[in-house]
Amino acid sequence: MSSEQTPTTEESAGPRPRRLTYAALLAALEGLALVVGGVWILVLGLGGHPDDRQQAVTGGITLVMLALLPLLAARGLLARRSWSRGPAVITQLLALPVAYNLLQADSMAIPGGIALAVVAVAALVLLVNPETTRALGIRGPGDTGGK
Repeated sequence: MSSEQTPTTEESAGPRPRRLTYAALLAALEGLALVVGGVWILVLGLGGHPDDRQQAVTGGITLVMLALLPLLAARGLLARRSWSRGPAVITQLLALPVAYNLLQADSMAIPGGIALAVVAVAALVLLVNPETTRALGIRGPGDTGGK
């Protein structure tokens, strides 16, 4: 996509706000965590003795593929593409039920659930922040751009 196809508005010109950078970093962190988890499950499924090798391989590949959504969103946020906020928000909304399920576990998954919940809520707050919205050139309902 060229810069001609994605015009820069007066509001989105200038340096990238820190909130937008932090939101992109959190999305990238989630994507990298999914990649690491997927590769880990894949390696254990192929090299270990899982109960169901096919299920382990499928789960690992699925996690790696799911990592594409937050990684692409992070890249788009860093490039200040307005389309990137949607996938980033969806990723955070999907992370919240996963965090809740991890918190319900009676194991070492509880700290992971806490960390995931904190990251997801923080990223959501950053993504819906008016400064982030302006930096991405997103206008609210009824906002025609005129003052």
